Amino acid sequence: MINKKIIFQVMGLLLLIEGFFLGISSLVSLFYGQYDFSALITTSLICFSTGITLWLFTKNADKNIGKREGYIIVSLVWVIFSLFGALPFILSGAIPSFTDAFFETISGFTTTGASILNDIEALPYGLLFWRSLTQWLGGMGIIVLSIAILPMFGIGGMQLFIAEVPGPTPDKLHPRIKETAKRLWGIYVLFTLAEVILLKIGGMNWFDAVNHSFTTMATGGYSTKQASIGDPGFSSPFIHYVIIVFMFLAGTNFTLSYFALHLKFGKVFKNEEFRYYIGFIIIFALVITVALWYFEGYNPEKSFRDSLFQVVSIITTTGFVTADYMLWKPFVIIMIFALMFFGGSAGSTGGSIKIVRITLLLKNSYQELKRIIHPNAIIPVRINGKSVPPQIISNILAFVVFYMLISIVSSIVMAALGYDVETSLGAVAATLGNIGPGIGRVGPIENYAHIPYFGKWFLSFLMLIGRLELFTVIVLFSPAFWKK
Repeated sequence: MINKKIIFQVMGLLLLIEGFFLGISSLVSLFYGQYDFSALITTSLICFSTGITLWLFTKNADKNIGKREGYIIVSLVWVIFSLFGALPFILSGAIPSFTDAFFETISGFTTTGASILNDIEALPYGLLFWRSLTQWLGGMGIIVLSIAILPMFGIGGMQLFIAEVPGPTPDKLHPRIKETAKRLWGIYVLFTLAEVILLKIGGMNWFDAVNHSFTTMATGGYSTKQASIGDPGFSSPFIHYVIIVFMFLAGTNFTLSYFALHLKFGKVFKNEEFRYYIGFIIIFALVITVALWYFEGYNPEKSFRDSLFQVVSIITTTGFVTADYMLWKPFVIIMIFALMFFGGSAGSTGGSIKIVRITLLLKNSYQELKRIIHPNAIIPVRINGKSVPPQIISNILAFVVFYMLISIVSSIVMAALGYDVETSLGAVAATLGNIGPGIGRVGPIENYAHIPYFGKWFLSFLMLIGRLELFTVIVLFSPAFWKK
């Protein structure tokens, strides 16, 4: 029997958190004296009143959260947060369409960064701040935030953590999940503050520095400018390199960041996933650097900077851009498209398939070649010196098969809506991988405004299942999940 009361109670508590952050956004609006204050404060009060009501009606609920309740809560929270989070855009008239407002908001919370806005600079500061804040909250995960808070109310968070971080999970920093969540958030906040200061030193104003730091650490990619980091005001190489560094950190397993901050660099560089992560970035960046220098006539430094920026942005699924890569040679565009399927490290804020899965698939494929030559030999797949259980390999194979099947079927759906092959593939890869900019008509200087309503809802669903790594949402459609 599913414990419905605890699901509603957790939703109520999480809505109080959303109301709090909406209240902060309203203060930003008040500070700048803009028209979005009433929309933000009204939505904040709606969240508070709904949250308190749900809490009061379920205060006697059994505090136990089982696996099924965990999956339901994690899947629901992104939808509920996006429904309430879209209200300021609608109430202020900045995005009058409910579909567009929901698309923009779920794109924020899932850290996708796919936008329908044609004039971002026209948004008032409060809404711009809220838009960036949705990504910052979604980056480390609303659920990871909640498991640091829910134990204070006697509600355990382990099942929420399992549901939020399925598949090969990062090593816990502390045996108690609540302490792990706190330490992860501590690193997240520390890196965000560090980036704010460096971007300010680089010439950004405080508002832009805060917003871009929020969306960099979340690997979300929302910018306060229509041209993203390609805006003339952000042309400083210093700004570009700062963002590259923090995108790289955001795409790295936060457990390794914890070790690095404690000067345990040996543990960082011994990690195979981290070495593969760096290796992929170096190889792709160098090839594209040579292509830009030779074919496009860029000077060596600009070739390197633009190449490295785009490679790190795409592989970490951040989605910031400094150049229109759709104008580059076709083989470079194909390389960038391929990077959309890599993703960041496990235990990072990045999306897509994840480097650890790709690493294990490559290792398993190589071991299969060995087994063909030595059919009687027992040759385990190892990572970081440890043998990987066969069930983990099976899980990864199933994940990748599901991921590619969903990508193919979804691309067919987009093509059925009248889009060309390039745009269909690009829109699906960019939303399912939580990247934002794709290829074709959803490329780096384009957006998703032209997508019809059905297409926007469909792509919103892809953002959700991509953010929760497929199984968390797909399992809800299994009849076995709902059996007593």
